[in-house]
Amino acid sequence: MDKPQKIPKVAKVKNKAPAEIQITAEQLLREAKERDLEIVPPPPKQKISDPDELRDYQHRKRKAFEDNIRKNRMVISNWIKYAQWEESQKQVDRARSIYERALDVDHRNITLWLKYTELEMRNRQVNHARNLWDRAVTILPRANQFWYKYTYMEEMLENVAALAVM
Repeated sequence: MDKPQKIPKVAKVKNKAPAEIQITAEQLLREAKERDLEIVPPPPKQKISDPDELRDYQHRKRKAFEDNIRKNRMVISNWIKYAQWEESQKQVDRARSIYERALDVDHRNITLWLKYTELEMRNRQVNHARNLWDRAVTILPRANQFWYKYTYMEEMLENVAALAVM
C-alpha cells in the first residue's frame, strides 16, 4: 500500500517590511566581477626531481584530462589540449592516440585534422603527415585548407612529383 506523500511545510516570513538598504541585481553582479578581478598569487612552481614524482604527476594530469573528456566528449578543445600536453611530455605516440580517438568523435572537425598534422610535422614524421593529409582530403575534399597545407608541405620537402599526382 502506498503511503500518502507529505507536502513540505513552507517557511513563513515574519517580517515582510522591505530592508532599509536595497541591493540591486546589478550591484550583485558588479561585486562578483570585482571578486574575480582580485589578484590571486599563482600556485608555486613544482619541481619534479625523481622519476617516481614524474610518473605520479603524469598520472594525475592524464586522469584529469580523461575525466574532462568523459564529462563531455564533444568538446574538441579538451582533446586538443590533452594531445598537446602529451606532446610536451615527449609522448608523441600517446598524442597520436588521443587525436585518433578525437577523430572517432568528430571526423569533420577541420581544426582537429590541422592540429594533428601539425604535430606530425613538428616531430618530423613526414610519412605520418602525408597519410593524415590523404585521409583528410578524402573525408573532406572541399576543405581548401587541407589542400593548401598539403601542397605547402610537399613544396617545402621539394617533392614536386607528389604535387603532379594531386
